[in-house]
Amino acid sequence: MERKLAAILAADVVGYSALMEADEAGTFDRLRAGRKELFEPEIRKHHGRIFKLMGDGLLAEFGSVVDAVECAVTLQRGMVERNASVPEGKRIEIRIGINLGEVIVEDEDRFGEGVNVAARLQQLADPGGIWVSDKVSKEVERKLAFRFEAMGEQRMKNIAEPVACYRVNLQPSPTQLARDESAPPKLSDRAAIAVLPFTNMSSDPEQEYFVDGLAEDLITDLSKVPGLFVISRHSSFAYKGKAIDIRSVAKDLGVRFVVEGSVRRAGARVRINVQLIDAENGTHRWAERFDRDLADIFLLQDEVVGRMVSALAGLLPSAHAVPRQRATNLEAYDLFVRGRVLVTRSVESNREARPLLQRSIELDPGFADAYACAMSHAWRWSYWGEGEEPHRALALGAAQRAVSLDPENAGAHANLGYVLFHDRKPELGAAEMTTALRIDPNHADAWSFLGVMKAGEGRAIEGIEDLRKAFRLNPHPPGWYYWHLGLIQYVARRYEDAVETLRHEATHRSGSQRILAASLAQLGRIEEAKVEAAQFLAAHPRFSAQDWADNQPLRRGADLQNFIDGYLKAGLPK
Repeated sequence: MERKLAAILAADVVGYSALMEADEAGTFDRLRAGRKELFEPEIRKHHGRIFKLMGDGLLAEFGSVVDAVECAVTLQRGMVERNASVPEGKRIEIRIGINLGEVIVEDEDRFGEGVNVAARLQQLADPGGIWVSDKVSKEVERKLAFRFEAMGEQRMKNIAEPVACYRVNLQPSPTQLARDESAPPKLSDRAAIAVLPFTNMSSDPEQEYFVDGLAEDLITDLSKVPGLFVISRHSSFAYKGKAIDIRSVAKDLGVRFVVEGSVRRAGARVRINVQLIDAENGTHRWAERFDRDLADIFLLQDEVVGRMVSALAGLLPSAHAVPRQRATNLEAYDLFVRGRVLVTRSVESNREARPLLQRSIELDPGFADAYACAMSHAWRWSYWGEGEEPHRALALGAAQRAVSLDPENAGAHANLGYVLFHDRKPELGAAEMTTALRIDPNHADAWSFLGVMKAGEGRAIEGIEDLRKAFRLNPHPPGWYYWHLGLIQYVARRYEDAVETLRHEATHRSGSQRILAASLAQLGRIEEAKVEAAQFLAAHPRFSAQDWADNQPLRRGADLQNFIDGYLKAGLPK
């Protein structure tokens, strides 16, 4: 008799008999579709194997208990998504139990107590829930982000001793989202890099914007280098003006390499010192000083990137610097870097940004980056509640012009995708965002936008995964990342998660409060919801749920109605 150690997953349908009695053909079709489209591919993806199928359930074997738990979580989240547009009386919910133990091997089948305990755990689980044995909990509690809630010892039919049971909490917090992705993928682990803000060595403090612009451009250039993992500007610039320890910074951001630099601009000359530090041992991988005429600054940017990529050749032998279209007019560049940082800071700074960017375009009509004014119009219309026109048309025109000027500009495609999505053209928007990420897979903002777009298509679980990538690339993000995450969690019906996310101190509360109010209302916390709704209305007195719904790019009617229901429960006007 052959025996082996295995992780066994048992799943069955809640109320199967009642579902079949009410709609036999429809229930059968939905079960078959769920098995083919969700269960079978996910179990294979997690290196498992189904060894027994029943009318209302299945048993699967995994060589890794971590794979078994991750698979179970994915299955339950997938079922939530599949049920979102199904009437309540026809929804298929499942229970899952997982055990780690010895099983008897007989051809393709498995028997024994290891299987029996998994089946009993499945019977104890809540609808939509996962219960695991003590052995499973101990094996995976420090390897996965999910929390395990002790449910005490349970006596099980035909099992001699009580079994200590745990329930899997399926709701990681937003801080865990960033922490879950705290280590880069293994292939990128040794080639992860952060560019810190350069030090302004000029006597004129007004040159700060120019110095920051050079560092930000370096981040953009390095982000397009194949195989290089680059931390977003917002997170690396969190250290601006602070005394830092390179090793601590590298650990905080999850990178091996850190770039430091200084810039002195005087008259028609510029001096740049740049060094690439290996934080693993504190050594300088590469350092150089450049003295140039300001007129050569754009050629110098290409040169710095090329030298840095060469210094990393041992880790990235096939990497190469990717050519980039740059400004041809220094004054236009100065105006652009001044305006760029103002676009998303506040309503007031956004107003300051537009004439700077417009003048930059006038001085250098072929400078694609200057058409970032697309976002200055888009944010006023989509985030800050100003009229759709003329901002929609201006945003769309500027974004399209930027892409036509520089088809390999990831930021231009991301801006266009954002505008198209909010122009209720979600498929075109998602296509542009995908193009942006092909050009620059390190574009954290694009990952965040893509996550929202997927939620709009009814793929909220995938959207949350995209936000994981955004948080990894930008571990100290701006507040609208939390806004995006909270919105996606609401679409996924994870209201507790949405509340925690939208109460994060960094969140732009004035706009996202409506989602927070709706989340609280859906949890039955009506008094809290009404407080948030009243504060939101004070800032947005013309808001109505129906006007909002008429302008949303949510593809599924059930998702749109779920927002309206939440708003109305919270006391927001219809």
